[in-house]
Amino acid sequence: MSDDFPLGLLFGLLLLLICLSAFFSSSETGMMSINRYRLSHQASSGESRAQRVVRLLSRPDRLIGVILIGNNFVNNLAASIATIIAIHFFGEVTGPAVATALLTIIILIFAEVTPKTYAAVKPERIAYPASLILEPLLKLLYPLVWMVNAISNGLLRLLGVKNIDGETDHLTRDELRTVVHEAGTLIPRRHRAMLLSILDLENVTVNDIMVPRHEVMGLDLDDDLEEILANIRTSQHTRMPVYKGDINNIIGMLHLRNAARFLSRGEVTKAAIVQEAREPYFIPESTPLHTQLLNFQTQKRRIGIVVDEYGDVEGLVTLEDILEEIVGEFTTDVAGLHQEIHPQDDGSHVIEGTANIRDINKALGWQLPTDGPKTLNGVILEHLESFPDGPACLQIGNVRMEILEVRDNLITAARCWQAVRRPLRRGQG
Repeated sequence: MSDDFPLGLLFGLLLLLICLSAFFSSSETGMMSINRYRLSHQASSGESRAQRVVRLLSRPDRLIGVILIGNNFVNNLAASIATIIAIHFFGEVTGPAVATALLTIIILIFAEVTPKTYAAVKPERIAYPASLILEPLLKLLYPLVWMVNAISNGLLRLLGVKNIDGETDHLTRDELRTVVHEAGTLIPRRHRAMLLSILDLENVTVNDIMVPRHEVMGLDLDDDLEEILANIRTSQHTRMPVYKGDINNIIGMLHLRNAARFLSRGEVTKAAIVQEAREPYFIPESTPLHTQLLNFQTQKRRIGIVVDEYGDVEGLVTLEDILEEIVGEFTTDVAGLHQEIHPQDDGSHVIEGTANIRDINKALGWQLPTDGPKTLNGVILEHLESFPDGPACLQIGNVRMEILEVRDNLITAARCWQAVRRPLRRGQG
């Protein structure tokens, strides 16, 4: 046997060990970086590669144990072989230092940074094929892995870590919202908006979307019968509250489909109207929309009367109002739907004081605060902290407003436009 053969064998073995070190390093990063939700979906779909990775990740302590045992073994063996080679070329004094320096650089570049970076970017390309080797290797080295894990898990318990199972943490609502936002083109924009609207239902109450009581169209039994019948015939709504004297005294809800029964008779009486009306369904004003959506489903209702803590009627809300919070307005022209918003030629909008803030935000894409008053009049008064004596200007967020009309301590109209931030000129503070 020539003297060159053992040296060449050592070089080949060193190259193999560096490749094995790169494999273990990339496997560790790939396994820990893989998308757990996509992995779970693929595993539940019956993909064998994903199921194998799920089995390995079910006990991360064992997976990391077998990877690190293999990685440390090949790195230490590579260091020993590199030292032998370096001593052959540089002598016993300089050789170990040269081997340490060169092998550190080689392992750092080719067995650590490069494979780990690739595995972090393409985890599935590494994790799936690596699982073919890691699963049988774990069975082969199980006694050693068990011993190492027993010691390390004991230390973890001293640090307060009780559960080491690889169960995926459940996403919170805010985390799920972030996932939907970052889905990009994977989910169409329209679908993303609907998903986010569903997540926001819990943060919105019926008081935020209800039709306020002064806009509720109902039937007052104290009115003349002819006036009541005229209101029924000209109504644009399919359901109307029936009350006596005051809207706080609601007797029932009349579906105009049922009104055809007494309208077809020769004589119509108020008693017949009351008889066809269904008992009213009352809703506390603080009920979240997601709860009310389920209540409508269980109660087989489509409309409810919103009341405050004292039982006074605040307005009414319909099933369609909640659905519009999810899918948007049932029209292509959102701004045209709101008769309280009047676009102007200069780009501003004259908005009535009774306009709902959420409607303004949805129609114009603004971000006026919705956690306080529900109308534009209320938001302006809260900001001014007093009733304006006449026309005045103010800015709320990035929306500028000019009060146009004040009547009976109520701001009836304001001109609003979105402020545009201009870059500061040189020399400006």
